[in-house]
Amino acid sequence: MPFDDEMTEALQVDLGLIGYAEAWELQKRVVASRKAGAIADVLLLCEHPHVITLGRSGKRENLLASEHVLRQKGVEFHASDRGGDITYHGPGQIVGYPILNLGAIRRDVVWYVRMLEEAMIRATAEFGITAERVAGKTGIWVRAGSTEEKLAAIGVRISRWVTSHGFAYNVSTDLRNFDLIVPCGIADRKATSLEKLLGRSVEQKEVAPRIAKHLGEVLGVEMKEATKRELMEKLEHAEQAVMLSA
Repeated sequence: MPFDDEMTEALQVDLGLIGYAEAWELQKRVVASRKAGAIADVLLLCEHPHVITLGRSGKRENLLASEHVLRQKGVEFHASDRGGDITYHGPGQIVGYPILNLGAIRRDVVWYVRMLEEAMIRATAEFGITAERVAGKTGIWVRAGSTEEKLAAIGVRISRWVTSHGFAYNVSTDLRNFDLIVPCGIADRKATSLEKLLGRSVEQKEVAPRIAKHLGEVLGVEMKEATKRELMEKLEHAEQAVMLSA
């Protein structure tokens, strides 16, 4: 049964710690099934080992560390087909990959990016922290004196109105790793984390469900928690159905 018009539910799946390349391959499988209308919308939540990714519009000179330094630090590097420039992912960061059929929600890429920001702004507010948008700079920011520091980054891909890639929200991230790059190509802005802002330790499980809840609210989608195993079973079934109908 096709899912193109059934937008009331999305599977919310926590993948835990997973390598960037493995998560990317999983995204591509889910995207293909979503385009075929063989699976419902999916929100993948995860945490990556140390990795730097470069978006389609990124500049290699924004990578400040040599390959030798990256190897020494155990940091992978991947070129990506998402939008945006360069960013870092690592432990203590929530990475979200919403795979949604925007064609059934709202065919507006700018609106979609604003809704990703809105979900994270609302989740941050639950901790008593005011995050905001900054004109011309995607993501969410927190005031720091006369400037702003970046709490979350966004880089998406839209193909036939199906979304992939998404957002990265710093919970307890070691911010020193951002010194390896010019974050998002913006040289005069620093990254921050929820843990730094609150001055206490914060666990992922305190934050991820809040972001997912608010994302569902702003998109008009009910998030339904599912395990990775349940997702893989649904995905395999969807792929078989697509093959049989080909």
